[in-house]
Amino acid sequence: KTIIIFQFYQFLYRDIFTLLEKIDNFSDLKAFERRLTEVINCLQPPTIRWRVVLLVVSICTAVGAWYWLTDPALSSISFPQSLWSHLFFTVSSSTLVLLFLFGIHKRVMAPSIIASRTRVVLSDFNMSCDETGKLILKPRPTVT
Repeated sequence: KTIIIFQFYQFLYRDIFTLLEKIDNFSDLKAFERRLTEVINCLQPPTIRWRVVLLVVSICTAVGAWYWLTDPALSSISFPQSLWSHLFFTVSSSTLVLLFLFGIHKRVMAPSIIASRTRVVLSDFNMSCDETGKLILKPRPTVT
């Protein structure tokens, strides 16, 4: 009877230990998920600002291009003169080119880039994440 009680306690201790180990693993996952969502959420306000800047400059360039191309004097003057007479288009298109040269496309897509790179790393661990940084646990692959 003593041996049975000892085995029972040994079995119970082993189960409690594995349960505590799993809880500790989940707390690591929760901490990682909290940090990932924090990083992505911190990137959202600057991303929105850069998207607004890109949208405004793109609209200005499109409007300036429309006025430049519909100008009746366009065919009678040289290209540099037409750019000089349409400074709004010249400045807005130059600004758009400079924004792309300085990497506005990366700043506009920063949260998506972080999430996609994290998905690549998490795929080794049978996990993924959504665009907000929430972890998605995938089922373990079955061996047949």
